[in-house]
Amino acid sequence: MPVVQSELTKEKIREIIAKRAAKEFKRGDVVTLGIGLPTEVANYVDDSVGVIFQSENGLLGAGRLHQGESPDPRIINAGGAFVEPIKGCCFYDTQMAFTIMRGGHIDATVLGALQVDEEGNLASWMIPNKLVPGMGGSMDLVVGSKKVIVVMEHLSKNQIKIVKKCDLPLTATSEVDLIITERCVFEVTNQGLLMSEINPMFTIDDIRQSTGADFKVSPELKNMQV
Repeated sequence: MPVVQSELTKEKIREIIAKRAAKEFKRGDVVTLGIGLPTEVANYVDDSVGVIFQSENGLLGAGRLHQGESPDPRIINAGGAFVEPIKGCCFYDTQMAFTIMRGGHIDATVLGALQVDEEGNLASWMIPNKLVPGMGGSMDLVVGSKKVIVVMEHLSKNQIKIVKKCDLPLTATSEVDLIITERCVFEVTNQGLLMSEINPMFTIDDIRQSTGADFKVSPELKNMQV
């Protein structure tokens, strides 16, 4: 049976977002996944696609999150979660990790956000007067990657996250290419946001009411697979 809006649990929301993001990669892509929800994307990428996941703490060839018991405590991703290395993976130091990220060798970066605006500006690391965990490698990843995909819940505690203009400290300007939430998919274009897909549990009016930025609706609007 199809899921209805009232049945959208936190787990289902994350699954919808991660599954949709997993469709963005092609064979041979080198992809970096940010901490939190982005790491779940790897669980939905079929091995036959041949995507190579890079972790900014120095692992090229990170596999899915470790599901069994007794994980190797030495093999973790940048968020500290245990991962399964794939055959042929390699490990390296922080200097090499940032050389890869800054050198344009990452095909796509998937990360979360506190805010994204209609110009593709990204705020992902600090809320003023709150505990600051640090920017990590997000600035380097966003600027150095060929494609930047933001995955996040459409709202955070009923606060709008897709805004007309970010008012939180920026991670990067005009770098976001795609925004994926549980409600829709936005492409960031030179003319602003274009909604290319919508979760059929929501209407276009629902999206407008929960989005602070202006956006256009693609004439070829598709339903997200949920």
